[in-house]
Amino acid sequence: MASHHRPLFVFVTLAVLFILVAIRERRLSTTDAHDVVASNFDVIDEASRAATHESSMEDVLELARQSLESMRQNVSDYTCRFVKHEQDASGNLGEKTEMNMKVMPRHRDGKLDAPMRVYLEFVQPESQRGREVIWAEDMHDAQLVVHEAGWMGILTVHLDPNGLIAMQGQRFPISQIGLTRLVELLIERGTEDLKSPDITVTITPGFEIDDTEAELIQVRRSKPSGKPNDFSLAEIVIDRQRMLILQYRSFGWPSDGAATPATADSAPLIESYTYHDIRTNVGLGAIDFDPKNPEYRFP
Repeated sequence: MASHHRPLFVFVTLAVLFILVAIRERRLSTTDAHDVVASNFDVIDEASRAATHESSMEDVLELARQSLESMRQNVSDYTCRFVKHEQDASGNLGEKTEMNMKVMPRHRDGKLDAPMRVYLEFVQPESQRGREVIWAEDMHDAQLVVHEAGWMGILTVHLDPNGLIAMQGQRFPISQIGLTRLVELLIERGTEDLKSPDITVTITPGFEIDDTEAELIQVRRSKPSGKPNDFSLAEIVIDRQRMLILQYRSFGWPSDGAATPATADSAPLIESYTYHDIRTNVGLGAIDFDPKNPEYRFP
C-alpha cells in the first residue's frame, strides 16, 4: 500500500473498530426502556414526608434561575463523581455509567462564553472501566480525544463529538454535559410547563446525598403532553446552601396507560443524572484537559 494512503487506512480502520465496539457494548448493556427505578420519595423518613408541602412551577423556575446565577457568579470549575442512567435517542435504557469528571464551564474569567472543557474517567460499568475522554472547545481542534478500556487502550483517537461513533448509545452530546447545562435545560422545560393546568409540584426537605442535606422537588404531570421529553414524574434534588442541583431524574408513562403514579415504581426511567462529591473552584487548567497529563493513561 502506498505510504500516503496509510493515514487514511489507519483512520478508517480505527473508526470501524470503534463502531463495532460501541455496537457490541450497546447490545450487551441495553435494557428494556420499561425498567423501573424507585422514587426518591420512598427513601425519605416519615418526618420529612410529613413536611412535604405544595409548591408551583413558578417557584421551581425561580430556584433554577437562582442556581444558574449563583454558578455563573461563584463557580469557575469543578470536579465530581457523575452517575448517569438514561435512554438513548432510540428509547433504549442503557447501563448505569459512573465517571470521575472535571469541568471548566463557559462561565469563568468574567465571561459567559469561555470555551468549555471536560475530562471524563470511566469507573463503571466494568466493560468501560479505564476509558478516558477529553473534550475542549479550544483544544484538540474541538474533537473528542479518546482511549478505550482494555486492549483498545493502546490507541488514542480523535472523534467528531456529534458524530455517529461518539453519539452511539448517548442521549446528548458531550457539549450538553454538566451542572450548568442541566439547570439551563430545567429552565427551558419548566418554562414550557409554566401555565400548564396538568402540573403539580411538591417540595420535601430531608433528602441526603453524600451527607449533604437537600430538598426533593417532585413535578407530576396528570396526563401526557405529547411534547418531546414528556414525563409523568420528574425529581430534582437541590442543595439550597450551595444552590447546586445534585440530581435530576425523569420518568415516562406506565405501559398499561395508568395515570401518573404516586411514586416512580410503575413508570420507566427516562434519564437520571447525579453529581456526587462536588468540589468547586479547585484551580483546573489546560493540563487537566491534555492527554499528556502524567496522571492520565493516554498512550
